Order: sequence, then structure tokens, then C-alpha cells
Amino acid sequence: MPERNVLGDELEPCSTDPLTGYHRDGTCTCGPDDVGLHAVCAVMTTEFLAHQRSVGNDLVTPRPEWGFPGLHPGDRWCVVALRWRQAYDDGAAAPVVLAATSERALDVIDLAMLREHAVDVPDDPGALL
Repeated sequence: MPERNVLGDELEPCSTDPLTGYHRDGTCTCGPDDVGLHAVCAVMTTEFLAHQRSVGNDLVTPRPEWGFPGLHPGDRWCVVALRWRQAYDDGAAAPVVLAATSERALDVIDLAMLREHAVDVPDDPGALL
């Protein structure tokens, strides 16, 4: 049975440019192999990227050997649920696309927290810089 989003609906794609997801299929589908739970479809902001780097999770530097392009403000990316929760607790949570966030995120994040940061991605993500 396919994974659902946190709203109980069909899980929508998060990003194909850059191509995201644990399975690099553009969705935040976790499946049984993703022990990190790359479940949250987050929209990168300067603040979130800086926070992640400060806690040892560098999302900016490209890592071609892992198929990782390096991220920029405005990019959508399936982030590890516990990392997003850590940023939330530290006041640096990234905006979240609920329709593209796997229900598996609810294993470690309350829906109310995700709703606080829910967004539709703007046509001009420059406002997120």
C-alpha cells in the first residue's frame, strides 16, 4: 500500500529539481529501508540551512558520490524528520509542504508543529532567502 501524506491523502511529489527522496524518486516515501525517515518535504531557507550546518548536517556542499547536489534557499528537499524536529525545537524550522510530507513523519513530529510551518511553495521562492 502506498504511503500517505500527513493529511491522510495520496503523497504528492516533493521535488524533481533537485531530485529528492530517500529513493531519489522525487517523493518523501520512506519505505522499510529508510531508518532515517527522510519524510518531511521542506522548503530550504537560509536560516534552516545554516542551522543544519551548525549541528553537523551540511546540506549546502555538493556530494556527487551520494547523488547529492547541495541545496539552496527555495529548494524543496525530503529531510530527516528528527533533523526537522531539531530545527523546530531550536527555532529554525523550514517551511513544510504537507501534501508532500509522508505520514511517517508523524512518528516523531506532531501534526500541529508541521501545520505551524505549512506553506504552498511560492512562484518566486526568493522571499525565502
